[in-house]
Amino acid sequence: MACLPVSQVRLPYSNILLCNRLQVIACIGETLDQRSSGNLWHTLDRQMQALIESITDWNKVVIAYEPVWAIGTGQVATPAQAQEVHAYLRKVLAERLGSEQAETVRIIYGGSVNDANCNELSSQPDIDGFLVGGASLKASSFLTICNSVTSRRAYSY
Repeated sequence: MACLPVSQVRLPYSNILLCNRLQVIACIGETLDQRSSGNLWHTLDRQMQALIESITDWNKVVIAYEPVWAIGTGQVATPAQAQEVHAYLRKVLAERLGSEQAETVRIIYGGSVNDANCNELSSQPDIDGFLVGGASLKASSFLTICNSVTSRRAYSY
């Protein structure tokens, strides 16, 4: 898998990865300033637009919502904040790609998830899993995170 911040996704880069049988984790998210100033949805729309325009095979794409303000800071979006964004991203996908395709795209959370917050985050209906950073370095924490994800949806890659 290749993990790309959407700001770096350019045609035809993401499709080159997909054509070479790689899967793509496209990371999107906002800075604290963008969220605080009321530009959250505009920022996400712009990033999703770039992604939608550059991907032709959605079966090999995972979207990771990774609020920039939470990466490596120990801060984490509340479960309600994360769910709100994940539901919005799925809605955008449904509007642009159709509801059937939107339901097959995995949308994961990647903002400082750890063993203390993973259960509450994974209980949200639109959070399909996690992109784990520093917490993956401690085996017991990583195992707790892995075990917190229920199999609400079946994905095959």
